[in-house]
This record gives sequence, structure tokens and C-alpha cells, in this order.
Amino acid sequence: MNKSLKIFIWSLSAALGGFLFGFDTAVISGAEQTLQALWNSNAFEHGLTVSIALIGTVIGALFGGLPADKYGRRNSLFLVAMLYLVSAIGSALVSDWFLFLIFRFIGGVGVGISSVVAPMYISEIAPPSRRGRLVALFQFNIVLGILVSYLSNYALEGIGENAWRWMLGVEAFPAILFMASLFFIPESPRWLILKRGKIEEARAILSTTDEDEANTVVTAILNSHRESDSTTSFTDLFKPIYKTPVRLAVLFALFNQLSGINAIIYYAPRVFEMAGLGKESALLSSAGIGLVNLISTLVGLTLIDKFGRKYLMQIGSFGLIGSLAMVSYYFFIGLGGIQVPVFLFVYIAFFAMSQGAVIWVFISEIFPNDIRAYGQALGSFTHWIAAAIISFIFPFIAETFGGGLTFAFFTGMMILQLLFVWKMMPETKGTSLEKIEDDVIISA
Repeated sequence: MNKSLKIFIWSLSAALGGFLFGFDTAVISGAEQTLQALWNSNAFEHGLTVSIALIGTVIGALFGGLPADKYGRRNSLFLVAMLYLVSAIGSALVSDWFLFLIFRFIGGVGVGISSVVAPMYISEIAPPSRRGRLVALFQFNIVLGILVSYLSNYALEGIGENAWRWMLGVEAFPAILFMASLFFIPESPRWLILKRGKIEEARAILSTTDEDEANTVVTAILNSHRESDSTTSFTDLFKPIYKTPVRLAVLFALFNQLSGINAIIYYAPRVFEMAGLGKESALLSSAGIGLVNLISTLVGLTLIDKFGRKYLMQIGSFGLIGSLAMVSYYFFIGLGGIQVPVFLFVYIAFFAMSQGAVIWVFISEIFPNDIRAYGQALGSFTHWIAAAIISFIFPFIAETFGGGLTFAFFTGMMILQLLFVWKMMPETKGTSLEKIEDDVIISA
């Protein structure tokens, strides 16, 4: 098999965790009204039914570095696949509300761990020249999973009173495919060297990527080892030497959510109705967001290794500032119609090709080999806890302050993001992980 094709298949196999990530996150939207009626849930109970997976995601992201560091990236991906499978089957079969919460929580934990392990695994097996677009496959699969879940829900909606069971249970099929694909991928060579001392096994895997460079990469990995033994912990992140990658990961993840992306995706129909669209037009505009998101993510994936992470973020920041400012302006002047949906489509396009495509790539690159699992966990946890907070308070903020001030706030945050990208963000395209480590830590 062609070496490039082999690396692509390995990366795609890991990125299937992203497809299930997106599918699991969005699939509840097709069943939530039926579930509320089925269990006669009050507002709090129904909110917990919908959000319990997000709680699991936050926890999975926080602790996802533990299995990745101790048992390996590949074994952790197996764990993720199993969590998705158990969640899908359990959620579809139970009739008890409390058990349903447990199984949806399990799926959320899988989402959280996958957001830690899958980008990290791809980053560690990919050649520098293609690492950006291979890691960005994870984000593309997330967006694809969201879109497929909407289509699946639409197709299953009319099959009868148990349609909700099929909506949730159909996730078992891609989960089985994900699990099966993992039998054909190797362990991360960087984990094998630094955590198990299996240098020759790692060298053989690296030879698949670039036979001529394998020895050079092995030497670089060994030279990057900063700890006295193979044992690291989450607290090692807070050593002074790692302050720069920690700062970069946390700020990048925070700006990702301070753009308002999850609030807009979760509450798109509400935003469009605030702008004066009717309910049917609002729902149709929301469906358009999913399509624009998918296409623009694909654009970002194709450009990320050619132009670089920093360049995409600079262009994206200008686009986000302009589109959010126009949304805010139209809310302030109270002009209804299609202007708000149009500029929100522009916003989604710029977000998907910049922040959406870059976040998991950048965070997976900037931490040293020794603590990458915990660094990725910190970045993912920051992303998800910010997503939970902003999504929770958005309806109150929008209702209290109106669309004008709300989107003006998001605009201001993107101005700060532009300054962050300009002054602090390093370029990482086409550079080995070990060289990035030297550039970010030693040169900081």
C-alpha cells in the first residue's frame, strides 16, 4: 500500500471518533420533544436530559489524558469506541429516565475523551508536511457527524412511536465500524518510545511515514524527553517551563467559544426569529448553517498546510469581526429580513475555515511529547467548560441585553483574538513536533 495512503487511512480511522463526536452531540435534537412527553419531564428534568451528555463531555475531556498517557493512544481510542457503542445501545433500549441519563452521560464521556485522544494520535503519526490537514480531518468528521445525525433523524422521524430509539440506537453502526478500524492502526510511535521504551517498534512505524527520516525522528524524540522517568501527571503542566504552551492552549480554546459559535449553533432558530424571520424560515436557515459549516471546514482543511495555522486565524479573525459587527448593527437598528442570516452564514464560513479547522491541530502540536496527553486534555476541557457556560447563559443574555449588545460582545472578543494571533500565536506548519517544542518552550 502507498505510504501516503496508509497514513491517511490511519488518520481517518482515528478521525471517525470525531464523526461519532458530532453525531452523538447533535442526535438528541431529533428525540428531545418525544422524550419530554414520554417521561412527562418538567423544565429542569428536560434540561438535564438534553445536557447530561455535555456534562459527561466536560468530565471526559478533563480526565482523557489519563488513559492516553498510561495505556496509550490506540487503547484509549478503543475505550472511546466502546463508550459510544454502550451509550447508543443503552440509550435506545432503556425505558427508565435515570438509566437513560446514565447512558447519555457515558456517550458524553466518550466525546470528551475523543476530543483529547484522536487529534493527539493523528498529530503524533502524521508527517509535518501533512499534519495540519490530517488532524483537521477530526474537525471535518465532527461537522459531518452533526449533518448526518440531522439527516438520520429526518429519515427516521415518521417510522412510529419508537422512532426516538432508532435515532439514538443507529449510532451503534458507526461505533462498530470505528472499533473495527482501530485493529488496523499502530500505536503512536512517540508514546511507544517515551512511555514504553519500545524504540525499534516505533522506528518501524515511523519508517512507514518517511523511511529516510525515521532515525532522525527517533533521535529527536529521545532528545525531547524532559522527565527523569516515564511517569508524568496533570500537575506537571503547571511547571514554569510549560507556561507558554499552557497559555496558548487555554487562550485559543477560550477564544474559540467567546466567538459565540456554540451559542449560535445551539440557538440558531431563536436568533433568526429575534431578527424577524418566521419559524419555518428560521428552521430552514438553521439547516443552511450545517451545510455552510461542512463546506467551509473542507476549505480550511485544504488550506491549513499550504498557508499555515496563523495565516488562517488572521484571515478568519478579520472575517469574524466584520460579520459579527454587521449582525450587531442590524439588531441595533431593528431591521428585519435576511441580513442577519446572511451575515451569520458569512460568520460560520469564516469560523469553520479558521478556528474550526485549526483548534484541534494547534493544541495537539504545541505541547512537548512528555505531557502532550495532559496538555490536550487541558485545552479540550477549557473548550468544553466554556461551551457549557456560554451556551447556558446565552438565552438570558440575549433576552436581557438584546441581540445588538450580545453580538457586539462577541465582536469585541474577536478583536482580542486578532491581537492574540498577531502577538502571541506561533506558526507551526511543516515543522516537526520536536522542533515546535524547542520553538515554543526553549525560545519563549
